Amino acid sequence: MIYNELGQTGLRVSRFGLGCMRFPPDEAEAVRMVRYAIDHGVNYLDTAYVYRNSEEITGRALRDGYRDKVVLATKSPLWNIAAHADFEKYLDEELTRLGTDHIDVYLLHNLNPANWEKTRRYDGFAFLDKMIAKGKIRHKAFSLHNTFEAFKEILEAFDWEMAQIQLNILDEHNQAGVRGLRLAAERGVPVVVMEPLRGGFFAGNVPEEVSELVRAFPERRSLVEWCFRWLYDMPEVSVVLSGTSSLVQLQENLTIFEQGMPGVMTEAEKDLIRQIQAIYAEKKSIACTGCEYCLPCPSGVAIPEIFRLYNSYQLVKPNPVDVFMYKNTLMPAGSAADRCAACGECEERCPQGLAATALLPQVHKEFLQAPMSL
Repeated sequence: MIYNELGQTGLRVSRFGLGCMRFPPDEAEAVRMVRYAIDHGVNYLDTAYVYRNSEEITGRALRDGYRDKVVLATKSPLWNIAAHADFEKYLDEELTRLGTDHIDVYLLHNLNPANWEKTRRYDGFAFLDKMIAKGKIRHKAFSLHNTFEAFKEILEAFDWEMAQIQLNILDEHNQAGVRGLRLAAERGVPVVVMEPLRGGFFAGNVPEEVSELVRAFPERRSLVEWCFRWLYDMPEVSVVLSGTSSLVQLQENLTIFEQGMPGVMTEAEKDLIRQIQAIYAEKKSIACTGCEYCLPCPSGVAIPEIFRLYNSYQLVKPNPVDVFMYKNTLMPAGSAADRCAACGECEERCPQGLAATALLPQVHKEFLQAPMSL
């Protein structure tokens, strides 16, 4: 495992960090997976209040001396904050869930416009400083799915010690993007990257044109490895998080990050990435990461599954299986896109800012018109 310094925090962190949002359903297996990661050099763990059962499972995994081996990061549920005292109330609940007396890196979670407004209204800055003084947290940070302009405003508003942004080969110029990554570096704020594979998007949605490029390239690597390599090539990236959901995925990622040094990509490799980006740009896909923040839908619409099927259908044509699943499984179950009541609750919660109430009817129309046989 390759390590580096996390800015000015004094923390030495693994270049690969374990994202704890997508644990396997078997809790015992999830605990074994976390400990396997730690035993093999991973020392940065990222969870959050809102990740279902994640803090509790992570806390169980960190018993028996494992807590002292890691840099533990979790996040404040800003959407629940209605008064300044709520910040500490939820932090205390998280400390209990995690079975620890302190959090190494505490993030204000997803500073979208509403959460940023709450941070300022209820003085989240003073809260962070008070918790450091009390010893409940060690370092103050934030995560963000927002524009570069918003990222710049937030970055300059407080003496942050770390920032977490979404970045991958398709989001180079989206959200904070590489531009935001470099701005943070100029300000001396280290960056942790989330969604390097867009929630597994690149593992299952590979157009044949991309597969042909990858196969033809002299260096034999999977698309997943190219995605990670593109990120760890950048010296401004301190940690790349991957939310593995199986031991096999974790082992593959550990192998990939054995080469996780910055500055390793050649010009030919960078050109390959540009070609891959161009192919994806020509395709119709929806930037859903499958985080499930949009659920539960009041109308029972299976929003992430619908977008997953749609992306698979669009990017890996011909693919009648996805059409079949939509028409013969989701529609009979009453969870297809035609059940959307356009209430907008999902849009308020979506970190990607997807216009789901407009996208769902379009997806439904396309699936109804698509054939189910080759």
